[in-house]
Amino acid sequence: MYQQYGKRIMDLVGASFGLLLSLPVLLVVVPVLYRVNNGRILFRQRRPGLWGEPFTLYKLQTMTEERCPAGHLLPDEQRLTPAGKLIRRLSLDELPQLYNVLRGDLSLVGPRPLLMAYLPLYSREQFRRHDVKPGMTGWAQVHGRNSTSWEHRFACDLWYVRHISFKTDLLVLFKTVTVVLSGSGLSKVGHATMPRFEGSRVKA
Repeated sequence: MYQQYGKRIMDLVGASFGLLLSLPVLLVVVPVLYRVNNGRILFRQRRPGLWGEPFTLYKLQTMTEERCPAGHLLPDEQRLTPAGKLIRRLSLDELPQLYNVLRGDLSLVGPRPLLMAYLPLYSREQFRRHDVKPGMTGWAQVHGRNSTSWEHRFACDLWYVRHISFKTDLLVLFKTVTVVLSGSGLSKVGHATMPRFEGSRVKA
């Protein structure tokens, strides 16, 4: 019952309240990004949602579009601006996803939507993370965030899929505040976030 009806009500109420609270922050952050990113404020990218169906995810732009002589984007850690580092440290870059929650693309809590390119690399068990709607935060984000291994992250996602409940979602939201304020697990050593997922060692 909660997953079918209550979760959506919680998302609508929480996202609406979150947007109201974040407006003063956005009024400060948006002009800064506009200046340092030459007018680019929003980052848009196709991500897999429920059942792996794609949707457009929104974030604040925290990286430049610098490319190497061959035309390829430079590594994330080289394109991350000083302002972008601070915004990511406080997870303010995720605020536009409250709009995704209102649209129904995301839930407040669920497995984080990763890259479309990862879909064919998942094992059958790992793909079950798409059995529920992805979230702004999730069980993996409050149990190591980006500092852990992909195996640990997927194990956390699958645990959430099996134990989704109102109580679990409240716990994740509460712990997310603690994690964001502490700045823990923001990135893997040597990376802006995490290394790319290259596929499971064992397909099942």
